[in-house]
Amino acid sequence: MDRQAFLLACDKIVGNKRDLKGIGTLGEKTMHAVLKEYYQPYSESQEVKVGNFVADIVSENGIIEIQTRSFYKLIKKLDCFLEFCDVTVVTALPAIKYISWLDPETGKCSNRRKSPYKASIYDAVNEMYSIKYTLDNPRMHIRILLLEVEDIRYLNGWSKNKKRGSSRCDRIPIDIIDEIEFNCVHDYRQFIPKNLPEHFTSKDFADCAGIYRNVAQTTLNILSYLGIVEKTGKTGKAYLYKVTPII
Repeated sequence: MDRQAFLLACDKIVGNKRDLKGIGTLGEKTMHAVLKEYYQPYSESQEVKVGNFVADIVSENGIIEIQTRSFYKLIKKLDCFLEFCDVTVVTALPAIKYISWLDPETGKCSNRRKSPYKASIYDAVNEMYSIKYTLDNPRMHIRILLLEVEDIRYLNGWSKNKKRGSSRCDRIPIDIIDEIEFNCVHDYRQFIPKNLPEHFTSKDFADCAGIYRNVAQTTLNILSYLGIVEKTGKTGKAYLYKVTPII
């Protein structure tokens, strides 16, 4: 993690967008543009055609794809790219989030307020599940950035105050808090929470990790695929798991 480089990327991209047309009005969303600048500030290495696809970044270390959601859209790209080089998929999660409201009719934006929402690495699990089959490929790498962000939302919802059901205009990165890397199968053990009993259910896993049970079940599905956990039996209708030893 290079905080100074990240802040410089934010200053360059966010500053240019405010000066030119305003936040959220350009074709490329701010988060995507900032992350490309952070990982590769040289424009000649950005948006490079590789086969029938365009890679976000191509460098001597391989290909970097910035994908903040909808990982399933990467499947065809990954099938192609992983045949011949390393690929890093980068995603970003809001560990600290502020919300501002933009009136689409007047263009006026409210002062931002801090949201109680705090993301963790488990918020990336559902997206990672959609490309699960790539995670044990030694050429495949994932980076999860935990960021301080500002969400700018349109006042266009269905509720009286127009906030419920509203759509997001843009997400503006402010600072970087952590950068978590998954470079090999062993790294996915970072999903194992502390204080798990030797044999545990998905409910036990959810309670120890502080997540919903359906997220725990998806996490365990990934960890089972990677051989990090294994089923040992049942208690009632629930499967029992244990963490496999490190070889």
